[in-house]
Amino acid sequence: MESPRIGVVRESMMHRPNLIKPILGKTKSRGLSYPGSDFVYGTARTVHDGGVSEAISNWHSHTVSTRHRATERDFISLNREGVKSGLVTAKELHQYRATHDIRRQPATREGYRRSAPPCLTPDASFGVTNRPSTPISELMEYKFAQKWLEEQQARDRVLQAHHHKKVQLGRIQDTRTTLLRKSRPLPEAPSMWKLPRFQQVGPALDTFRDPEARRKAMIAHHSEFASRRGILGQGTYTVD
Repeated sequence: MESPRIGVVRESMMHRPNLIKPILGKTKSRGLSYPGSDFVYGTARTVHDGGVSEAISNWHSHTVSTRHRATERDFISLNREGVKSGLVTAKELHQYRATHDIRRQPATREGYRRSAPPCLTPDASFGVTNRPSTPISELMEYKFAQKWLEEQQARDRVLQAHHHKKVQLGRIQDTRTTLLRKSRPLPEAPSMWKLPRFQQVGPALDTFRDPEARRKAMIAHHSEFASRRGILGQGTYTVD
């Protein structure tokens, strides 16, 4: 039963969901109008193919459509002909395509004809070959790990033999004395030019702890100065 309405009941009240009052025991209406009970839903089928008897007695084959279709422009051929005419810039090629027209050839049924399949033997099989089965016996006996361990041990033996041979054939490592003997004296670089009033000025910083440490550092520097690169003699050794 529907709750009573007060006032004027208009037709629009039956079509607006916000104004429709729900009926007890029924779903709320959405205000849509439906056709009568004699209306049939669906699409009418107008094709009459004759049924099964027509399909068995006659076989309809598809034919190539003779309807004229507009072919597309062949931009590859247009660009090629434009280049042959001496046009290389984008503006010139755009003007050439605007004044010339080359169409692509329409596709024919012969163009889709596939080549005949190769001759196959009667016992030929198609598909992908199966993966070889896993040897369960070797898997249970842990032979894969043993094989990997043997390969690693063989590789270690080869590396040790190569290292031992390399150590035997290697040359003796150079020491500081041998480097000094092999060094060649470098030409003395010209001293940097200074103003006469700054030639007798000493350094502004002294980073040595005491005079004794400075003396030892200077002795070591002068002993290796001739065998090192650089203006100050503090670079790498000059060994041939």
